Amino acid sequence: MNFSWLFDAPRSGRKVVCLSVGAMLLSPLAAAAATDVVLWHSLSPYNKEVFEDLVKDFNKEQKDVKVKLKAFDSEEQIEAALVAAKKREDRPQLVQLDDDRAPEDVARRSYIQPLNTMLAKHPIKNANWFLSDKNTFARDNKGRLLAFPYMVDIPVMFYNIDAFNKANIKPAVPQRDWAALQGQLVTMANNGSRRCPLTSDQPVSVNLENLAAVNNQLYTSNSNGLQGKGKPAFAFDVLYIRHLSMMISWVKSELMVKPEFNSNATKRFAASECAVLLSTSSNIGWFNDSRKLDFSLTGLPYYPAVTSRPGSAFVGGSALWVTSGHSKESDASTAAFLGWLAQPKQAAQWYQKTGFLPLTEQAFELTDKNYYKKLGDWRELVAAYQKNPSANGRGFRIDNYPQIRAMFHDTLEKALNGNQPAPTALKAAVAQASKMMAQK
Repeated sequence: MNFSWLFDAPRSGRKVVCLSVGAMLLSPLAAAAATDVVLWHSLSPYNKEVFEDLVKDFNKEQKDVKVKLKAFDSEEQIEAALVAAKKREDRPQLVQLDDDRAPEDVARRSYIQPLNTMLAKHPIKNANWFLSDKNTFARDNKGRLLAFPYMVDIPVMFYNIDAFNKANIKPAVPQRDWAALQGQLVTMANNGSRRCPLTSDQPVSVNLENLAAVNNQLYTSNSNGLQGKGKPAFAFDVLYIRHLSMMISWVKSELMVKPEFNSNATKRFAASECAVLLSTSSNIGWFNDSRKLDFSLTGLPYYPAVTSRPGSAFVGGSALWVTSGHSKESDASTAAFLGWLAQPKQAAQWYQKTGFLPLTEQAFELTDKNYYKKLGDWRELVAAYQKNPSANGRGFRIDNYPQIRAMFHDTLEKALNGNQPAPTALKAAVAQASKMMAQK
């Protein structure tokens, strides 16, 4: 198995090192038959194609490891398949999972091997992770990586430049002040964008989680559940009440198409039906590939009365988790594949073609400034994550958060449908979340 490893040490210049991966990992590997590495994922159709192309390149470059992919419609389906896989040979070597805002719990599952355990035996050399180890995504409380942070994204505000030009809004850029954005949406609704001034597929992320982070507020007590004793508590105060009340009014006045947890919103934006979309950065590659769509992006809106300068949104998305119980040869092959993905060329290709955050610093620095030419504030939004996050933006830890998040989604849906006023909805959500945190 011979191929070139290109490592870029950003602070000490660049160097090219040619290594035999078999020799680097386990010398018997090269002499043996190809070792299969099975990977389960639930990537979107566009990002799935990008990943498949990378895997094809890896499989062509050497003969000792063969990566096989299996696609699922959702991470929930992957979770169910993992539970059903009773035998070791039925499990993949790598699996795409969210860290559920409790990555230590995921790492303690009987079939999961923490990434730092594998890296202790098979290190990825000369590659610096892009996300600070102070960011809690897929890391334990000591800052150690528990999973390969490959599908990490952030929520952003996409906008259709043609829609802004048609409404004669100059410059053709959305305001990041929520109130000022409302005025622009009214103008666009009256000038060409009546069917869909704004939509979103991330109601909980935009209206609850990152309403805190972008406004430099705590999402929960106990420093977002990262410090202190006892369970953290939500306190959806005046900021949340006023914001949700405004969102309810936007839906009633048809400035906003009610948020959805599916691909309808993103498909409508890709088809130039909507002027503004609040969604994840992982759509950038897809939108770039839509030739008829003239778009750009900026950060989520904030409230200047609350913070003079917007904070960075929480990172989200998912990671590749290593499963346990496989042979030494299998683990070595898995590590070889992850090391290949971490090389600057491959990592930069993944970042540029998808919109997931860079895997390594080298991938970010290898990306030419021309890439960002039509992407608005994207480079500045990404660069913020090279630095240590603020105390309010590191992430959060909440027990049973997937269930709580689903409940928050239902709460927002009822409120936006006009079934509950904002104060009632948020008060009920806080009480229910407290009970759900205590469940085992």
